Order: sequence, then structure tokens, then C-alpha cells
Amino acid sequence: MSDNEMPQGPDEGNMQWERELINRLSFASLAEQRRARRWSIFFKLLLFTYLFLLLIFTLRGSDFGDARKAEEHTAMIGVNGMISDATAANADTIIEGLRNAFDNENTRGVVLRINSPGGSPVQSDYVYREIQRLRALHPDIPVHAVIVDVGASGAYYIASAADNIYVNPSSIVGSIGVLMNGFGFVGAMEKLGVERRLLTAGENKGMLDPFEPLRQEDVTHIKQLLGAIHQQFIDAVKQGRGDRLTENSELFSGKFWTGVEGIELGLVDAIGDVDYVAREVIGAEEVVDFTPRPDLFKRFADRLGASMANALSERVGFGPGAIQ
Repeated sequence: MSDNEMPQGPDEGNMQWERELINRLSFASLAEQRRARRWSIFFKLLLFTYLFLLLIFTLRGSDFGDARKAEEHTAMIGVNGMISDATAANADTIIEGLRNAFDNENTRGVVLRINSPGGSPVQSDYVYREIQRLRALHPDIPVHAVIVDVGASGAYYIASAADNIYVNPSSIVGSIGVLMNGFGFVGAMEKLGVERRLLTAGENKGMLDPFEPLRQEDVTHIKQLLGAIHQQFIDAVKQGRGDRLTENSELFSGKFWTGVEGIELGLVDAIGDVDYVAREVIGAEEVVDFTPRPDLFKRFADRLGASMANALSERVGFGPGAIQ
């Protein structure tokens, strides 16, 4: 052994072994991270491909529906849930389905499948008037309404435009009336010792403020407003149902009845479901659903727009509670 070569002590040997072990572990960890990253990318691509294909089938869903419309059929349009400009049961959507159904050359008849407690009188009147217009343009295509669980208030408003209304014996029909609801917190404000500070431009802009005592002149004005809308509802029902309505003092009181009672009162015509009407009344057993289905992008945009509008309305305060 030369003078320049020094023997390695036990500490230096251990340190070298530890460094080699650390290096091997580091390389193994890096390799494992690469494998995990590759698998992560693979599964992300797989998920993206699945969602993309799902989106394509969703967007093209109406194309498959169109293929079914090649033969003679009964066209069905659904009216489901609350009738409102911000819900699926809005006038634009229902009217779009009605127009597509009437425009199809193989439509033998149209059925409105209704399962709704009502909602906006404005949206209901839009649909009512469009049904009348389409019936006048296509006198050879009958329009029937089928009420499932409930067809009340604005939903019955729409149904009354049809040639005939069919129900289940346990369906709920009627509720020919108008309401406007809200809450008052005057007593709670006094108990909590909270002062209401409301600034308006226009002496009646704060009408029906829930934190202020109810004014009689506001009540009188609102009752006149509701009365006018109620009379419009009554006139529409009378025009649609004609002399089928019986003389009953509670008919337009806002009261509702079962399907069987509705037949006795002339509010509806007979017992039957969509298949029965298609097969026995219209004579075209095949039922094709013409209810428009908004695509995913539109639903997201509508939801976002409605949320922003609601937030702005609540922030600024454009008016009183909803009228139904």
C-alpha cells in the first residue's frame, strides 16, 4: 500500500452504501411516478372519450327521434312540473314541440301529456293561444290533453284549449283561480329591535314590502290585479270548454276535484291515458314524443343565465312576489 492510499474506514464504507441505496430508491420512485402519470393520463383520456361520446349521443338524440317519425303517429308533448319561464315547462319549449308536431306530415293527432300544478298565467296563456292558432291552421289534426297526476291552475288553463281532456279517476283537476303569496315580518322586526331602511323612487315601489305594515290601498290594488287575471282565466276556460261546463258556483273559486268529479262538472271529458287516446280516439297507436330536449350546453347556459338574473333581481328588487 502506497503512502498516498489511505484505507477506508468503516464509516466511509457505510456512507457509500447509503448513497447507493438512496440513489436506487430515488430512481425507483421516479420510475413509479412516471408509471402513475402515464396511467393517470390514460384514465383521463378514457374518461374524456366517454364524456365526449355521451355528449354526442345527447346532442344527436333528436335525430333518433326524427327517424321514428317516418310513419303515421300520434305526437305527444309533455308539460311537466311548474310552468315558468325559468323551468323546463316554459311556453317557448312547449310551443316549439307543438309546432314541430303539427308541421310533421305524418302526425295524425297531438296529445298534451300534463302533470303540473300550474304556474305563470302569462306562460300558460302563451301556450293556450298557440294551441288555438295551430288548431285553426290544421283543422284536420285534433289536439287532446291527458292529465296524469295533476292538471291544476295554469296547467288546466293550457288543457282547456284542447278538443278533449282525459284523466285518471284519481287525477287532480281544476284550481281555476289566481294567487299571490308572501310573508310579513313586522312583528319579528319589532321584537328584534331592527329598523327597516327602504329607499325608493316612486311612492308605490315598495308595495307589499314584507318588513312594513300592509297598506289597505296596496291590498285593494293587488286584488283588482288578481281579479283581472282571474277573469282572463275564466274566459279562456269558458271559451275552451263551452257548454260542457255545468252550472256550479264553486267552479271558478279555485277549488280542485278528482278526475271523476271533474267529468261530472264538465271540466274534463273522460277517463283515459296517452295510449288509449292514441289508439282509440286518434287512431294512430304509435306515440312519438315531440317534447324538446335542450342540449347540455343550452341547459348549462340557461341555468347560468337564470341564476344571474335571479341574483340581480333579488339585489335590486324589481317587484313583488310571483303571481300564480
